[in-house]
Amino acid sequence: MNEAPPRATHIAVCGPGEASAGELALAEAVGRLLAEQGCTLVCGGLDGAMAAASRGARQAGGATIGIIPGYDESAANPWIDHVICTGLGQARNALVVATGHAVIAVGGGWGTLSEIALAARLGRPVVLLGGWAGLLKSAEGRAKLAELGGEIVIVETPEAAVEAAIAFATDRR
Repeated sequence: MNEAPPRATHIAVCGPGEASAGELALAEAVGRLLAEQGCTLVCGGLDGAMAAASRGARQAGGATIGIIPGYDESAANPWIDHVICTGLGQARNALVVATGHAVIAVGGGWGTLSEIALAARLGRPVVLLGGWAGLLKSAEGRAKLAELGGEIVIVETPEAAVEAAIAFATDRR
């Protein structure tokens, strides 16, 4: 009897739809590094940091899943291999983080913050790279994170983000 091949490690990458040049560069590097490690990138499938991460992954030969807020698959960025239409609007953020074995948040707006909180509530490990990391480094921020009960680490580079996310995902699988 043939055994099924092992499932790929899915890493969710969250970031702002309207990202700065620095956030775009970080997201693209994260996507590329994930693909080089054989991970499947999961994201919200639209523009900004999501598109940059997807582009980085695809250019490195990786696979991408975009979980989009609407019903029109053409809304997904062109680097998404598999589009999942939800019709859920921002509520699709829960599906993005639930699909990842770990989550990397690059930069951030309110949507990214919601994904960080949802991931923590779901017990998904979160790696913060820029954005909300500054706010959450404070004693008060760390206390709030501890209340959520999730594993959250703050890193400084795309390499450290990918290394931490893969380690978390491997430990949890």
